[in-house]
Amino acid sequence: MPGAGPVPIGPGRSAPHRLKTFGRQVVPLGRIGSLEVRLARSAREIRKAQELRYHVFYEEMSALADAETQALRRDFDPFDAICDHLLVVDHDHLERVKPFARKKPQVVGTYRLLRQEVANLYDGFYTTGEYDLQPLIDAHSDLRFLELGRSCVLKPYRNKRTVELLWHGIWSYVLLNRIDVMIGCASMEGTDPDRLAPQLSFLHHFARAPEDWRVRAVDERYVEMNRIPKEAVDQRQALRDLPPLVKGYLRLGAHIGDGAVIDHQFGTTDVLIILPVSALNERYVNYYGADASRYAS
Repeated sequence: MPGAGPVPIGPGRSAPHRLKTFGRQVVPLGRIGSLEVRLARSAREIRKAQELRYHVFYEEMSALADAETQALRRDFDPFDAICDHLLVVDHDHLERVKPFARKKPQVVGTYRLLRQEVANLYDGFYTTGEYDLQPLIDAHSDLRFLELGRSCVLKPYRNKRTVELLWHGIWSYVLLNRIDVMIGCASMEGTDPDRLAPQLSFLHHFARAPEDWRVRAVDERYVEMNRIPKEAVDQRQALRDLPPLVKGYLRLGAHIGDGAVIDHQFGTTDVLIILPVSALNERYVNYYGADASRYAS
């Protein structure tokens, strides 16, 4: 994608940031009413996404902030500099960042997107800190991978419309960049796998990736998901208890990796999502359109 100059992502950090542009303008990926989905087009917008992530992960949930994160009230890491940041903005809710500056639409939802060719130029995917991705990538060397992460939505906007718009944006991005496989970690609140045994066991027995798509958690962080025998799992209850994001991935046709990982910083238990585009539920593709035209701007 065309460059937009260095974009700082944290104190003392900057790196090239790529934006999908048409001339000088970022191409909108979709719109429903006052809500628009598109890529971040400035350092300010990335900071607003980081502020939203801080609010959700650290203030609403149980993530543990270090002194710098707490002082800045932003969730950031070095990967922010090399990722594209998908945003949902509300044009009916404007905010002024600086005195006398023009008001801007509020950022109400975000996803972080990292393409394989970009990850290869730096330190790989964020997910490699939890899962051994390289065997999967080597086994499918003819396919293009995209990592999804840091998904969150402001509480008043956690509804079907916002989630659909985020997924419309992802589908548009997948088509624009000719992506073949989506990967990334999805989280369940809590760090006690025994309390999450029904959900973990359900995913292990009924959603684990087939052998040619299977990825194992790194040995030093591997947590066994097979905690309840298959015949003892209450499938309906376990499915109801899964986070909406995980259920959404499963409906799309996603597989789950081998082993969970405890993330003590964020207070979560993570599972790996593996979603080949070829495995996408046909209803999803038909709903958004094979050309992502349903909510096109």
